[in-house]
Amino acid sequence: MEIIVQGLKEGFLLIWQGDAEIVNVTLLSLQVSLTALVIAALIGIPLGAALALRNFRGKHIILNTIYTLMGLPPVLAGLLVYLLLTSRGPLGQYELLFTPAAMVIAQVLLAAPIVCGLTARAVMALSQEVYDTAATLGASRRQATLTIMREARMGIVAALTTALGRVIAEVGAVMLVGGNIRWHTRVLTTSIVLETRMGNFSTAIAIGIILLVISFAINLLILALEKRTFRYENTIQIT
Repeated sequence: MEIIVQGLKEGFLLIWQGDAEIVNVTLLSLQVSLTALVIAALIGIPLGAALALRNFRGKHIILNTIYTLMGLPPVLAGLLVYLLLTSRGPLGQYELLFTPAAMVIAQVLLAAPIVCGLTARAVMALSQEVYDTAATLGASRRQATLTIMREARMGIVAALTTALGRVIAEVGAVMLVGGNIRWHTRVLTTSIVLETRMGNFSTAIAIGIILLVISFAINLLILALEKRTFRYENTIQIT
């Protein structure tokens, strides 16, 4: 218990002093994870919506595959990206292995199925009811689709925040393809592993506190968006 208390004290002190290495790994973590999230959103939201709104042969197989990939083990994702980017792999000529770009690719592989799968579920939960209502009111197919997406926006936001929570706390894949190189590819989670192995518990705790703060900020964002949506809907109903 004494180690934990002392570690907390020293950890808060490191954060207060703005330790250069902690600042570096925090900024790199946010850069990599947010970039991966944006790319995953550009892939996952349109694909998830298309799967939810269209009927075609093989749709259930594709959806089941995406739902399976939502639980893809991070180490396996890292291994696949490693094999693609290694010097003997198909993308080895680009020399991306052990760079932040490789970490982004690994996190996109983890985040995109989550965004796609949860978006599809959110849209499917509303699609028929909202589409029928919009069609009754004379909306075109395009207008009805936009209405469905607007009504499903909180589910889509939840998909994005879930994906961000997974990738920013990920260890195995980013360590495998990034190499945990100091000042270059070391991020919050890999730093915690390294500092704990070295016995630097205060630094590990400081980094852990930053991760908790980021997670707390994500939850605050979700609550703020939910409250804003609830007030907006109530205002429309009153009007």
